[in-house]
Amino acid sequence: MGKFIQLNPNDNVAVCLETIPKENTITFREQEITLTDDIPVGHKVALNDIETGANVIKYGAPIGHAIVPIRKGSHVHTHNLKTNLAGTIAYSFNQKLNEARYTKRDITFSGYRRGNGNAGIRNEIWVVPTVGCVNGQAQQIINRFQKEVHPVNVDAIEVFKHNYGCSQLGDDHVNTQKALAQIINHPNAGGVLVLGLGCENNQIAHLKKFIGPYDANRVKFLVAQEVEDEIEAGVELLKAVYEVMKNDSREPIPLSELKVGLKCGGSDGFSGITANPLIGAFSDFLIAQGGTTVLTEVPEMFGAETILMERAKNSAVFNKTVSLINDFKDYYMQHNLPVYENPSPGNKEGGISTLEDKSLGCTQKGGTATVVDVLQYAEPITANGLNLLSAPGNDLVAASALGFSGCQLVLFTTGRGTPFGSFVPTMKISTNTALFQKKRNWIDFNAGALLEGKTMEELLEEFIQYLLEVANGKKLNHEESGFREMAIFKTGVTL
Repeated sequence: MGKFIQLNPNDNVAVCLETIPKENTITFREQEITLTDDIPVGHKVALNDIETGANVIKYGAPIGHAIVPIRKGSHVHTHNLKTNLAGTIAYSFNQKLNEARYTKRDITFSGYRRGNGNAGIRNEIWVVPTVGCVNGQAQQIINRFQKEVHPVNVDAIEVFKHNYGCSQLGDDHVNTQKALAQIINHPNAGGVLVLGLGCENNQIAHLKKFIGPYDANRVKFLVAQEVEDEIEAGVELLKAVYEVMKNDSREPIPLSELKVGLKCGGSDGFSGITANPLIGAFSDFLIAQGGTTVLTEVPEMFGAETILMERAKNSAVFNKTVSLINDFKDYYMQHNLPVYENPSPGNKEGGISTLEDKSLGCTQKGGTATVVDVLQYAEPITANGLNLLSAPGNDLVAASALGFSGCQLVLFTTGRGTPFGSFVPTMKISTNTALFQKKRNWIDFNAGALLEGKTMEELLEEFIQYLLEVANGKKLNHEESGFREMAIFKTGVTL
């Protein structure tokens, strides 16, 4: 393994695989390059002189332009590189579809078949507040239920707290209703108690319109203001739900019924080299089995969106993708905020310099498959294959949105590390081995092995087997820790 890697033959920068002090030399195409700066691990070094205004090329594509002359051997980062992105773009449909990379195999996972035909990978009891005012009561109901019943054959009992459901108007109110409805309908829940207050905007009667048909034996409703003791009443309803679901059992389910969310955590310079290409390969593999993956975090598509647009199934999907991108740009502009300043301080510390740099790495999670549909926020999946989903880059909001659309599992790549988990199993995949070794209580799988001699084919097979274990019931680190949360996307005012 060398000290650096050029990702594409056309790149004029390379990514350092370890910190290299200045005045050290690297050999590139039979020439020695003396470093003029200290280059941190994951950061970029110039392979030749780059003049002011010239493009910096990584992944074979521009990631911005030089704002000062950059000498060969120099550190290329935010101090001498600026994004090329500005304003809005007029897109045209130039379809470029790819051949399938993988063949179909006879694979099943062990899941729970629900009455409506959907399949879950967990059998959990959930308490869903309609409004933040009853978060405390929901937790008390769970605490007393567990003390009195000591339930078995239940993977977890959770309340998904939030601060919405009242003082909301317009799209925010509808987003809350859609999100909660999709939690209630999620196949990872064997039973649900919906707990309302009684005076909130989000009335249970209105929420039911978003829920649609449901199993009355497994989904119960309680309005706290309508009973004398809402804790006692809630416990009795949970007991009724538990009696129905306690005998649920796993059964073989075709892998084609697995729906997996794809999202990127705190990306570093290795994100587009290891973890995201691995997840992209898995996405292509799962789709070849008839399964479904969903790619979100729209702001992290800016700068690489045309790659996805070229893979649209047809002109209708292309037009929906254009709307997906432009609607999010409009969202920023309506709030007088910059459109193209997405990389976080952690991203920049890890070697990401511009939004193009981040996006070209992040979109690799979508592999090479055809984009079959574009989903609005909290819209359920209807088409098997690669879907795009409207949601922001915020980790918890985006991961929750994937669950709202029906993903049973979320794959979360990270170069920085995070302990969080959404309301569905959220697998943390490290971009580098150092993070995996440091945070074994956070990270579930190490993609850094790709920089240590492991081939993509070898690691992909290991990853498939590990993911199947998780689908079959193996708990992820955040599930063991009890870090389970959800967040609803807020776009407007609060009354």
